[in-house]
Amino acid sequence: MGSKDVTILVGTTKGAFLIDGGADRSGWAVSGPFCDGWPINHMVGDPVTGQIWAGGGGDWHGAGVWRSADGGASWELSKLTKGKLDDWAANDADFAKMIGWSDAPLPFGDSFSQIWSLGQSHGALYAGTKPAQLLVSQDGGVTWDLVSGLTDHPSAGSWNGGAAGLVLHTIVADPANPAKLWVGISAAGVFATEDGGQTWERRNRLSNAESCGHHHHPAAPRDGEIGHCVHNMMRAAGDGDVLYQQNHHGVWRSADGGRSWEDITDGLPSTFGFPIRVHPRDPNMLWTLPLNGDSAGRFPPDAAAAVWKSSDGGKTWAAKRDGLPQTACYFTVLRQAMAGDARESAGIYFGTNSGSVFASLDEGETWQEIARHLPTVLAVEVLDRA
Repeated sequence: MGSKDVTILVGTTKGAFLIDGGADRSGWAVSGPFCDGWPINHMVGDPVTGQIWAGGGGDWHGAGVWRSADGGASWELSKLTKGKLDDWAANDADFAKMIGWSDAPLPFGDSFSQIWSLGQSHGALYAGTKPAQLLVSQDGGVTWDLVSGLTDHPSAGSWNGGAAGLVLHTIVADPANPAKLWVGISAAGVFATEDGGQTWERRNRLSNAESCGHHHHPAAPRDGEIGHCVHNMMRAAGDGDVLYQQNHHGVWRSADGGRSWEDITDGLPSTFGFPIRVHPRDPNMLWTLPLNGDSAGRFPPDAAAAVWKSSDGGKTWAAKRDGLPQTACYFTVLRQAMAGDARESAGIYFGTNSGSVFASLDEGETWQEIARHLPTVLAVEVLDRA
């Protein structure tokens, strides 16, 4: 991995993969799987040091965060909770010896089963879990502490899990202020802190409750709020706290750090989708990938893939299809499976549950498949060392 390379970090159901495009984003080469084949729900990388982290696990492995300081050549695991594997090993000496099992106590026992998300903020590394908790590491992912201010939120007893369970899946930092952080929890909504995680405010209010109309869908806006099943969220570039989110029922924009939300779904073919991506410099340019509906198969409308792009903050949308399959396309793109680089012409990337990764090097106008036949893609991120 060179000092100016773009590397796509891909988390899958069978380990982590790296797709290296070099400095010119071409000749894409796949390496992996890494992380002993663990399910990897999310990955992040540090563009300065090149260090990579991968979070995941499950009922079998328990939860943990893997880290690599050498571009993926070697990995170390900070295992955080136990899984069925540990129970087996504790009762079978031969199995324990075969897998090199240690009976050292784990820092969080069995309090969560997976790491679902990772985020970096001013030297701190954060991790979201299933069930929903927030962890923080101040030593690069070696040791972890619970952010108890979120766990102890007064509303915590009323949080309800979505189809995948109660998961903290999105962590958003403010690049100018280490005390500010947003998280997305399904299905409890958006939470924000402005004091480094000591206290948290729930931020799901509609900007105009009268304009939301009437919906029968259980995840739709109601009671003055947008619906608590946020799927993915991202902060736009610039001084203002502009946030965008793809919700279970619509795409939403907030101009005030999530204190109120405006529906910008009009012009899209569906209210349902998982990921959202914002341009690294233009706060009004964003991309999403609508699916046909939560109970209609969760594939592109009319089985024809399109990434929908807006250049005016969601006022209007245009479908970008060039290079994407337009017949018999039934893949799903999950909430963490779209990412971007910060090059002059921003690259956009997404992965599918059918094992493909697509790239656009012209800000979503045209697309190319850069990897195929991977396991189910759960997450895509970019390590851009420009």
